[in-house]
Amino acid sequence: METRKFGIRDLFGYAMGDFGCNMCFALITNYMMLYYTQYIGLKMTDWAWIIIVGKVWDAINDPIIGSIVDNVKISKKSKFMPWITIGGLALIFTTTLAFLPIQNRSYGFKVVFCLVAYCVWSVAYTLANVPYGALHSSITDVPSQRTNLSTFRSIGAGLAQGPLMLLPVFVYNKNNELLGARFVYIALGCAAVGFIGFALVRVLVTERIHIEQEKKKFNYLNTVKGFFTNRSLIAATIVTFVQLICFMSMTSVNSIIFQTYFKNAKLVTVVNFVAYIPLIALMPFIGNITKKVGKKGISVIAAAIGSIAGFVSLFLPLDPQSKASVPIWIVLLMLFYISNAVFNILVWAMVVDCIDYQYEKTGTRDEGSTYALYSFFRKLAQGVGSAVSALALTACGYIEENGANQTAQTALNIKNMYLYFMFGGAVITFVVMKYMYNIREKTSEEK
Repeated sequence: METRKFGIRDLFGYAMGDFGCNMCFALITNYMMLYYTQYIGLKMTDWAWIIIVGKVWDAINDPIIGSIVDNVKISKKSKFMPWITIGGLALIFTTTLAFLPIQNRSYGFKVVFCLVAYCVWSVAYTLANVPYGALHSSITDVPSQRTNLSTFRSIGAGLAQGPLMLLPVFVYNKNNELLGARFVYIALGCAAVGFIGFALVRVLVTERIHIEQEKKKFNYLNTVKGFFTNRSLIAATIVTFVQLICFMSMTSVNSIIFQTYFKNAKLVTVVNFVAYIPLIALMPFIGNITKKVGKKGISVIAAAIGSIAGFVSLFLPLDPQSKASVPIWIVLLMLFYISNAVFNILVWAMVVDCIDYQYEKTGTRDEGSTYALYSFFRKLAQGVGSAVSALALTACGYIEENGANQTAQTALNIKNMYLYFMFGGAVITFVVMKYMYNIREKTSEEK
């Protein structure tokens, strides 16, 4: 039977996978810290160590599950699809569990529950995300098509951000206080909608690349060695680590800035929508731009834009009483988001390029294990980033019990801290991508 040609069906179907992942992941990333510190009643310092322990566990289970995906074949038809379905089903239960209203239980119970709920959720997420990420290399081996898959993956993630951008309208009251009791229903709804995305992956995506390898005993140490001798994969991992700490982990901090500095938490919805407009406008053209300047080239250019914006932001007063401050903040976010998002759109295609490069070096194609090692460091970065953001807030003078009612100096400190992190992330991205990442595909002018 002739295999169906690669096309928009694969692109849309693959996008739905990251839509499914991010309906749960973005909710956890953006609101779990706020939920447990402002509603459940955990101290920020306790949240910091909980998320570090949780993310270390999360990172450890990635290579374990990646190895299982590579070596335990549930279905004769597909290496990855059954695991994606199992993970998607588990996410419905565990995402809801993470937002159960336990505010009236003892403090010790809250701490233990938060840690266990996150660890269980992370296993479910890994069961879906690792095989989904590894699936990329089995859909096509054409570089331009892989770039398009990576772009559509980011589009899927962006689609999931849409409903979540609306949440500030529903989860804050007129005094900018968090309405925590609503989150259990929001979590259930997000996870259920996300599972529809996983189901669409299975229905719409076709696996075309099936490489038969010589049967031999699986050696995970060889996979690890290959990973750490792959210069470009290490570069992509370093940038990912930095981006997650300096950009993604700061998402909750941006909400706190609007709670405490601009004194309008519901405005986050409008700000996020407007700030993402340049990214949305860029996405349809990212494939053609990449053909002309390459994945490395466009990542370096975007990071340079973010670095310049970050440098300029350090000299802007941004008085919260001034009507011009919020529009200026939006422009800064636009530039920062472009810097961050261009890399995140292309990183999945870069990782696949690095997996192919590793296959050329080692002669083995352990997509699940290699992707899981990359995912290990992503998860570790998420834990470090969440802990760093929590500790940085404490260092700024943030007091959990005060919620939106922080002192003016504390609010100013938080705003400045946020800008320093964004600036640092853009600069490091520029340096590493410019001077360390060494897979440089030919551009259209060079072919």
